[in-house]
Amino acid sequence: METKFGHQFHADRASRPGADPGSARTDHWTPTEVVAQLEASLRALRTDCIDIYQSHGGSDAEFATPGLWEALSRQVLAGKIRFLGVSLDPADAARAARVPTVGADVVQVTYNRLNRSAEDSVFPAAVDQRLGVRAREPLANGLLSGKYRPGSWITAVGDWRSSRSAADVGARLPEVEQIAATEVPAGVPLARWALAWCLQHPVVSAVIPGSKPSRSSRATSQPPHSTSCPPHIPSPLHPDRSPSRQGGVAAKG
Repeated sequence: METKFGHQFHADRASRPGADPGSARTDHWTPTEVVAQLEASLRALRTDCIDIYQSHGGSDAEFATPGLWEALSRQVLAGKIRFLGVSLDPADAARAARVPTVGADVVQVTYNRLNRSAEDSVFPAAVDQRLGVRAREPLANGLLSGKYRPGSWITAVGDWRSSRSAADVGARLPEVEQIAATEVPAGVPLARWALAWCLQHPVVSAVIPGSKPSRSSRATSQPPHSTSCPPHIPSPLHPDRSPSRQGGVAAKG
């Protein structure tokens, strides 16, 4: 079980037409605020320990807030957090290289069949630092879910994906159609294949799909069939440091 810190989301802002995640949140990075976020997450998730507690975005100054990581290390010692992590943009190799200096062991980064830029930046840094890697957005915000065809997209008010430009979506969906036709084995759902595709990379320990409880989310959480997904994927840490070698779909708080 994992969750993030650094922001507070506001439901009233998120429900406005055209809202995106950035406009629906405020930043909170002081040690006191972050520990309060941890306590709130523990209550909301009805648990006494978060497996991975990770920073969410933030400027370089916020990431280096005095006392922040020391306060979190105390929570690790108190048994409320198993591992500290850092959520990164795909090109942020510089911050990935700093992860061990703050006592973190895990990074989370956008990675999917449509966005492979982490392979040239964050992944090499993670290997050098022996960090665990969690791939977020493995379904590319729904583009690889198998639900959408050229000419269709999300228009629901309150769903931030509806704010994406029609030109961007229009350029991506034909690419998805081509991938489905040439790379996905017959009979394998596109969404399940997309999760397995991410896990085939030896650096990736788990994928984190963002989905609503539904028949489709249950389908994607099943083990992939008719793919070459490796049988043993380390999770949550680098294979040399992980007590477990069973990887897959992670739970996100």
